[in-house]
Amino acid sequence: MIPDPASAAASGPSKLNKSSSQAEKNPSGAVNNSEDESGNENRRRRGRRRKRTHKEVENVTSEKAESGRGSVGKDNVCRRKRAHAEAVTLFDVISMGPSAMRAVIDGWKEAYAEDRDAALLDLVGFFVRCCGCKGVVTAEMCHAKGDSKAMDKMVDELVEDSDEVAGLQSQKFLAFPWILTFTWPTHADSSEYPLIQPAPRGRRFHSELCDFVRMLVCRCRRSLIFDGYLMTALVSLLSHLSDSRVRAFRHTCTLAAVKLLSSLIDVAVSLSTSVEKSPKLQQAQRPSRQKTQAERALQEVEEVREKRAELERTMDVIFKAVFLKRYRDVHPEIRSLCVEELALWMRRYSSVFLTDTYLKYMDWMSYDKIPDVRLKCVFGLQSFYGDPVLLPELDLFTGRFKDRLIAMTLDKDNEVAFQTMRLLLLISKTCEDVLSADDYELLLRLVYCSQRPLAATAGELLFFRLLSADEAAANNRDEKSQEEAHKRQSFARLKALLEFYQNSKLHAHVVYLVDSLWDCSGGLLKDWPAITSLLLQDPHSPSPGTGLTREEEALLAEVALASVRQASEGPTLAGRSGAKKVMSSREKKVQLDDCATLTQHFLTVLPHLLAKFSARWDVVASLMRIPQYFLPESPAAQNTQSVSRLLADIGLVLEAHADGGVPEAASRSFLRLCAEESSWGPTARPARDSMVRGWVEHLQVLLTDSPEGSIFSADEEQTGDILVTLKKLCAFHNCHDLSCWNLFDLLSPLLPVHGGQEGPPPQVLKEVLQCLCYCVFWSLSTSGDILTSREEAECQRLQLRVLSEASHRCLSHADHSVRRQAFLGVCDVLSAHSYQRRVRHPTSWSPLPYTPTPKLQMALLNFVCKNVFVDADCDRQSEAGRHAEKEKEKEDEDEEMPEDLDGRRRMLAAYCKLVLRGVLDMSMAADIFTFYVKYHRDFGDIIKETVHRSRLVDKLESTRALVLSLQQPFARLERERDAGGPPPVRRGVRTLGGLKELAKRLALTFGDLVKLRECVVLIHRSGIEFVFLDFGRSAPAFLPYLSVLAEFSSKLLKPDKRTVLAYLQKHTSERAADLREERWQPLLYYRGSLLAEGDAAGSHGSSDRKRSGRSNPAKNKREGTKSYGPLSPAETQVGRDHCLSPSFYLVILSSTSTRHEREALVNKRRPTQPTRSPCDDEDAVEVEN
Repeated sequence: MIPDPASAAASGPSKLNKSSSQAEKNPSGAVNNSEDESGNENRRRRGRRRKRTHKEVENVTSEKAESGRGSVGKDNVCRRKRAHAEAVTLFDVISMGPSAMRAVIDGWKEAYAEDRDAALLDLVGFFVRCCGCKGVVTAEMCHAKGDSKAMDKMVDELVEDSDEVAGLQSQKFLAFPWILTFTWPTHADSSEYPLIQPAPRGRRFHSELCDFVRMLVCRCRRSLIFDGYLMTALVSLLSHLSDSRVRAFRHTCTLAAVKLLSSLIDVAVSLSTSVEKSPKLQQAQRPSRQKTQAERALQEVEEVREKRAELERTMDVIFKAVFLKRYRDVHPEIRSLCVEELALWMRRYSSVFLTDTYLKYMDWMSYDKIPDVRLKCVFGLQSFYGDPVLLPELDLFTGRFKDRLIAMTLDKDNEVAFQTMRLLLLISKTCEDVLSADDYELLLRLVYCSQRPLAATAGELLFFRLLSADEAAANNRDEKSQEEAHKRQSFARLKALLEFYQNSKLHAHVVYLVDSLWDCSGGLLKDWPAITSLLLQDPHSPSPGTGLTREEEALLAEVALASVRQASEGPTLAGRSGAKKVMSSREKKVQLDDCATLTQHFLTVLPHLLAKFSARWDVVASLMRIPQYFLPESPAAQNTQSVSRLLADIGLVLEAHADGGVPEAASRSFLRLCAEESSWGPTARPARDSMVRGWVEHLQVLLTDSPEGSIFSADEEQTGDILVTLKKLCAFHNCHDLSCWNLFDLLSPLLPVHGGQEGPPPQVLKEVLQCLCYCVFWSLSTSGDILTSREEAECQRLQLRVLSEASHRCLSHADHSVRRQAFLGVCDVLSAHSYQRRVRHPTSWSPLPYTPTPKLQMALLNFVCKNVFVDADCDRQSEAGRHAEKEKEKEDEDEEMPEDLDGRRRMLAAYCKLVLRGVLDMSMAADIFTFYVKYHRDFGDIIKETVHRSRLVDKLESTRALVLSLQQPFARLERERDAGGPPPVRRGVRTLGGLKELAKRLALTFGDLVKLRECVVLIHRSGIEFVFLDFGRSAPAFLPYLSVLAEFSSKLLKPDKRTVLAYLQKHTSERAADLREERWQPLLYYRGSLLAEGDAAGSHGSSDRKRSGRSNPAKNKREGTKSYGPLSPAETQVGRDHCLSPSFYLVILSSTSTRHEREALVNKRRPTQPTRSPCDDEDAVEVEN
């Protein structure tokens, strides 16, 4: 509690609160709330509060009831209340519950009645404590009440001041009739105050403070808030504190001020209600009393209106003094608080606040950069449009700010966009003709967005528009039966849905549209009898408006498939997030019932649909996927006649179609039906085996005229028949194990033995390669079951070798599809072989080791560099006379760009898997790393992931590959610069600047520098050796490489920087002639990067990091990170052998020098190797560890 310092300093007895005995002894009028003194006092008070029970608070209430028995009892009660208030302050009581808060506020009211100045100072102390103030609060009385000039002078002098010498800062402000001075330490952290305590304490204090302000106004609503003294002082206090530069004062008092305004609004609303009820009460009086009561009622109504006007003036003062300053506060929580309370004021007291004067702030705050502020604006507007009484006041706002609301549906924050769409859905339901057709077109596009909550709300908006129109049309018809009316209404809705999809032309996947509509129109989409009856209906039906076009039939079949998938698997779609991941027991039961329903229905209807659309591959491709979602354990499987009919119809469709995804759909459906745990298996497996056996026998007959080693001599008709059969076998071999038919021996003669052989057509060869890959896949995946001897394992390895050699020959095929299939096939097969080798069971036979030949490895690398990293822009730069033709080719390539990019990404990922699985050496990835910068947009994620995963496999080998990716292009650039020719078009790096950018991007891939410090040191050591190899008196030829190497200096820890710098000096100190020459500038630049201090890496994981204040050398030495230490001449050579061997340099210069130059380089380096000593080996082990 804050005492009255003016009265305490006076000579007379104190007239303030008698419980402030300590303040009376302080003539200076200062109350110290510092952490040292007030902390102990608060702890004592908390200890006393724990010992007290709620009975003491109840006793205060009961004693208040007994106070009317006599003056002596009343004095005793007042004395006890003052003693209780001395132990429990206003700040302490807010955490004791509503009952205790109500009792203490009543006690404060009585103290206010006795001495309002002292009680008011107690309230000031409460808000100061709520701000977390730990300083000194000084109060002095403003005696110049009538002198306006003196008052203005005092207000002008109320400024903030700071004393740097004493380490204090202070602030004065006027809380009439007091001038308060707050003094607190300069180094005090203003970011720590009760409102922002960690949850749940912060949230609890927030609610307790709001309850206190509300209860204070509620208990004082009869008289005190209208006395012209309390509210003036309180509003002055909160308005000045909310304008403070200290965040704790500003945040806490802004919350108290806006909650005070909200509480005053409740009082004003109750007063308005009483004014409205007064005429009704007068009419209910007796006629004899109406005249006398009328005058009294008019007087009371006039008093109530004056009170309400006074409250409105106070509310206007709070709004202008607090809200208008704080709604633009730099602190987002304060802005969010202001806009949330503004929405509450508009909803509760709409006659004053729900006007365009205040609504404009809602629109302005919708442009805030913090998502939470924008979200509070949307929540407030939702409450307005949800109340029909407030809608007439929003017409002007809706018309003016509608475009902003529509734009907010594309907000970068998902929750803001979702709630804005819900707001627009509410507007469309409550306000007619507000959204135009163009607005709906923009909003309904969001059914295809990646966020499912937003897409589902857009789907609800779409269904609302379709439903309202269809219901109106259905009500106008006079149907004979309700069932027929429901059927016609379903047909109309489905046709409207198909029309919307066709007119939008935004997406090619119906499944996303169905997922968006599932929550609001699941009944329509799960009305499979209506969907199938509409598909089975005659297009030339006499009923108007029910026939479907060919495009609509194919689209409706996709809708049926998507609804079946949604009912069976739930809302799980690739590329769409925000769906519920865990289903409840009720949702699981509904899903199981839907699966049983669709299984029973489509088992009988699907054969009729396949028979009707047997000539339409676009329709049957969707219909044949429906059996994938049949219930595995279904009673309908016991109906063997229906199941056999369905499988027979699927077989007939396969005989007619081999393209358009029909074989793939049938294969996946048979995979689900033929599962071991499925009740459909006994009927489906024989049907599948019968179809495959017929295809294999037919293919054997077709291939009898093309013996092994001869030219493929089938005519055009036979070739087409072979191609159709191969497509069916490939589709089924992808999902089913067809090893029992020995397809590898049947198809391997079709592979080209040498480059001059005339093989089968490209389409046939592509299918043959794919089918042989599936044969090897199944052989590898079932190795633990089928391999029983070494002969079988060698036969399996022979198949792998035959396929690898054939794929190697097909990499140079003239047809691009054959080359791509050969590359993907051999990469996948080699990756699968490596994986099976690692996961083999020790008690069973495993695949024998197989290593691809060096020629195949280089062919794979060259294929990736030529077919993946394609620079279309440079390829188009040619002669000016063919400009028109090039533009046409560019348009064609742009149309195929998404599909082509996806294929190139697949090829790059397949090659990177070979490196990570150990099939290819890690150094084979060096050329891939050189394209990291140039193709960062298309393949940067794949290359970056390859770098990270390769470090998990072997961080040193990965680092050597990274070194190769920098040294190979640099050596190539130097050779091309000496030759004077232009750089090749398809290169990852063409200039030294591009090489520096590549080094910078690769340096960013080093995360944990403590774990990877050895790798960073390896980069620098190998780079120094690369530059100063055969260094004499003249500058080395590779000296500019040091500017590239400097990009990794920031990743060195400080001890390692000293080590690398010493290693550099040993190469340059004795043989460098004059470092001031221009040619030595890269060396100076690199040395400067090693000497640089303050790098981010220097403080990461190192004990030599910069610390605030004084550092402890002993502690730094004790906690220091182990350094690699100085390098002796012997250690220098150990480091060379440890980093890069002569064979490693042969790889570096393999594409940059002639064979004689490489041999001379290695021969020059070998004689300089001294003999190692045992201590050298120990040092090498230390470096390795």
